[in-house]
Amino acid sequence: MTAPMALRVGKFALWAALTCLSVGCGDAARIEADWHRRNLVDGLLAHWLIVAPTDSGFMRTAIDRKWKPNAEQPGYLTEHARLVYSMIIGYEVTQDKRYLAATNRGADFLLTRFRDPLHGGFFLRVAVDGKVVAEAKNTYGHAFALLALSHMARVTGDERYRAAALLAWHDIDTGLRDAKGGFSGELPRNFSQAGSGGSDANSQNPLMHLFEALLALHDATHDPVALKGAKSIADFVVYRLLTGTSDGGAYIPEWYDHDWKPLPTREKGGYIDIGHQFEWSHLLLVAEKQGLSGIYSQSAERVLKFAIQVGYDEIDGGVFTKIFPDGTLDRDKFWWRKPKGFVHSLPAPRQLAIKTHGVAMNRLLPWCETSSSTKKTAAGTLNHMHNASEVAALTSNPSLIT
Repeated sequence: MTAPMALRVGKFALWAALTCLSVGCGDAARIEADWHRRNLVDGLLAHWLIVAPTDSGFMRTAIDRKWKPNAEQPGYLTEHARLVYSMIIGYEVTQDKRYLAATNRGADFLLTRFRDPLHGGFFLRVAVDGKVVAEAKNTYGHAFALLALSHMARVTGDERYRAAALLAWHDIDTGLRDAKGGFSGELPRNFSQAGSGGSDANSQNPLMHLFEALLALHDATHDPVALKGAKSIADFVVYRLLTGTSDGGAYIPEWYDHDWKPLPTREKGGYIDIGHQFEWSHLLLVAEKQGLSGIYSQSAERVLKFAIQVGYDEIDGGVFTKIFPDGTLDRDKFWWRKPKGFVHSLPAPRQLAIKTHGVAMNRLLPWCETSSSTKKTAAGTLNHMHNASEVAALTSNPSLIT
């Protein structure tokens, strides 16, 4: 990686130090947890509660800009599971039983219609009536199914969801894991690895969300199987995918070939997603808090250092999109990376916050709170709601901020 990777270090370090001396850093009291809860519930969930749930449990995810459901609904596993997850967090935050009823129906639909009774795992797509539209087994979608079921088990205490979540992980681990130790992006219904080869086929993204889901599964069940699965992914990422920089930072590339070697150039699809660096840093720290010993906290600090130094906009605030292998920075900004940058910095060690990103935290939060994207009243907010659910859940837990 070229010189731009270490851009701004001296100036930013001086700025952070001076500001911390004058106003302080890492102050949990500055985090407006109530605002994030209101943003989730009033700004997003209240709209989705009206249009998404159906009596059968199918979640409508294609919504127009007037908050009317489209006639044609795609029925993707990922989107359905994300709504189940967001609704259960909505119930946890508000104790409004309408969210509980909706998420229970959605979870039951997930287990009766999306789940494959023959080979296990979950279908990629189903129709409104539950008929299977696409039989493929997609790892990204499975990660969100596991996340939703894990939080259903944790919040409701229902043994059905606990057992379903553990079974889901078993199917993922035995069916979707590849020979290299990672996970295939997508396989046929029977999980056959035959014909799944090819170059430029792998991404860290499904692994990251599987890791997140396994931590949620362990939190919900305290089953050592979940922690063992999380460790297998953490070790694969830290020892195989993590790439160090000359200044002590580190990053995780986004795309890889079939042998899990990073795509080398921009032309071939190689880049580093800044938002995902924040996310990995947070998840690795949470893993150690859950008892996963190793070098994960050190790796988390290195990744966070890289993300702040390279991806944070000192001038205008916010988080840049990506950086390419030649050091070129994509300076576009998308809303979902801002809550990632904010919320996934919360569990960082206080000493690291003071030394590295106290100022960035203090400026990312107002960016999230004032961004017009948080106030959208149109389709396209499903991803925003999922991220808002994460923010609301984490800002409600002061132990993650100290």
